Amino acid sequence: MATLQAATTSTGAIVSDPRTVRELCENYCFGTLDWEVTEDGELTIWGYDDFEVYEARENGLPDYEGGIVAHEFLRELADHLEADEELDIQTAGFTKCRFPVLAKRYVVRDGEVLHADLSSPDPIDE
Repeated sequence: MATLQAATTSTGAIVSDPRTVRELCENYCFGTLDWEVTEDGELTIWGYDDFEVYEARENGLPDYEGGIVAHEFLRELADHLEADEELDIQTAGFTKCRFPVLAKRYVVRDGEVLHADLSSPDPIDE
């Protein structure tokens, strides 16, 4: 059985209400990823896994039946970033030497969530 090997890291972003953002993060499961909201209100996410977010069940375990809800989490989070703050989350990984490799990026800024991956190549202009 092949195992995904991935790493996720983010920039730090200052949130408007650290307590509210901690409660928001506690309502979701991030797999083996870690997250932290410091006393100064800086949120960071990191770990050796893909950035997949699930809602948390009452017992604290992930609700896999509900599917991945990373976009919903990030849209909620977007409302809590301080003005001019940006949270950039990047994941890279691979499963043995199989194609394709995993590469994705989420950027949360100015109330919006942007996503990029390797799925759509663009021509190189001369």
